[in-house]
Amino acid sequence: MRAIVQRVSRASVTVGEEQVSSIGRGLCVLLGISVEDTQRDADYIVRKILNLRLFEDENGRAWTKSVMDRDFEVLCVSQFTLQCILKGNKPDFHSAMPAELAQPFYDSIMENMRSTYKPELIKDGKFGAYMQVHIQNDGPVTIELTSPTGPTDPKQLSKQEKQQQRKEKTRSKGPSESSREKGLQRHRQDHNASSGAEGDVSSEREP
Repeated sequence: MRAIVQRVSRASVTVGEEQVSSIGRGLCVLLGISVEDTQRDADYIVRKILNLRLFEDENGRAWTKSVMDRDFEVLCVSQFTLQCILKGNKPDFHSAMPAELAQPFYDSIMENMRSTYKPELIKDGKFGAYMQVHIQNDGPVTIELTSPTGPTDPKQLSKQEKQQQRKEKTRSKGPSESSREKGLQRHRQDHNASSGAEGDVSSEREP
């Protein structure tokens, strides 16, 4: 699942000539659901949206308060194009969850958000409609979120585990050991370069 979270002074959604919803200061969230998303992805995205510290506190200190801390509003808009995969210059949306499955899933996300926060402060657009989204970005501040769903392919899992093991081994090396290794590498490179240069000179002197 992907979400584009924007800190806004105001935002609204219009369908045709009708304004569907609007908010004052808070967050406007564009939400893209993929065919592989589960409840775990939804819970992660909801938790992050509501707890991102994108606002200042009462003393003006930036990046200290969440939308819930400040009693600000949230406007969510379903945005399947966030699951776009480019084929050349043409967008492909096969990784997006089909509408008949995505709508109840999206509705459950909205219910989750309302039950976690204040329901009257959570607004949304009109699922599946051609919408005009008016966003007054405050800052500008824009955060991209992607739910960290792990791969299910055993080969891919094994590859990830090996990469993690290599990272842990690298971290476990002391700074002095790492420095000695780098010094030895530089010494070998200098020695090889010097040997190559001498060989070139001697060969030029031969008749």
